[in-house]
Amino acid sequence: MVKERFVDYLSFEKRFSPHTVTAYSNDLSQFYDFLNTEYQLKDIKEANHLLIRSWLVKMMEQNITPRSINRKITTLKTYYKFLLREGEVTLNPMLKIIAPKSSKRLPVYLDESKMNKVLDGKIGDVEYDNSFKGRQEKMIIELFYATGMRLSELINLKVSSFDLYNCSVKVLGKRNKERIIPVSFFTKQKLEEHIKELKGNFADAVHLFVSSKGKKLYPEFVYRLVKEKLSVVTTNTKKSPHVLRHSFATNMLNNGAELNAIKELLGHANLSATQVYTHNSIKKLKNIHSQSHPKA
Repeated sequence: MVKERFVDYLSFEKRFSPHTVTAYSNDLSQFYDFLNTEYQLKDIKEANHLLIRSWLVKMMEQNITPRSINRKITTLKTYYKFLLREGEVTLNPMLKIIAPKSSKRLPVYLDESKMNKVLDGKIGDVEYDNSFKGRQEKMIIELFYATGMRLSELINLKVSSFDLYNCSVKVLGKRNKERIIPVSFFTKQKLEEHIKELKGNFADAVHLFVSSKGKKLYPEFVYRLVKEKLSVVTTNTKKSPHVLRHSFATNMLNNGAELNAIKELLGHANLSATQVYTHNSIKKLKNIHSQSHPKA
């Protein structure tokens, strides 16, 4: 079936993350269902730009955000390009589709004072159990903030990913791109302690962070952990691992790091993805203004 070949293409040729592949697959299934329900059309190859527009209009009427609609448009653009390449269609209906404008959302992050409460574990701050499980949970939070890595990157870390001698970690990012992230001497010490305790509990452990059975953690577990800990210090709607990634980048920028350096640390393909953090750096702008303006 063409859809299955497309999913393989995304996974093995484009090297998209499993999360992205699932999202694209779900988008296609929704479009298939729409064509079948509204027009009794069972072959997506027969859809024209008018039918695609009607799907977009229906989603707008359902108050689906422009951001989500644009993601689905991207899915269809990629799919029809694939169909053209495979010789399944001769015309690309997506050439006549214009994406709705979506407002840019600024990254949600925690400032340094709130991050200190998450990490310090003092009275009134976030608390961690005095056990291997509790210490591992704290190490997970610390590593997110210390490196800015993604959720998928963290759960796939292996004990061998760390070069403790050079204080660095090798991360496998999007599309299987490797990058090296430095860690501080303090973080390196904490990692050494964690690995020692990990091996004491699970001698055959391969992954750096494990479940109670010594297996690789599920993304849902880490997501719930981060949400629970961040809920203590913030009322923000978003309390995901990506908030810690945003906090890493924003606080680095506020403390003088160059944008290009942050781009490399985050593993962004281009600088435009990193520039969004400049909007959050009001603290840095205030400092520059107070130091430079004659009437400040």
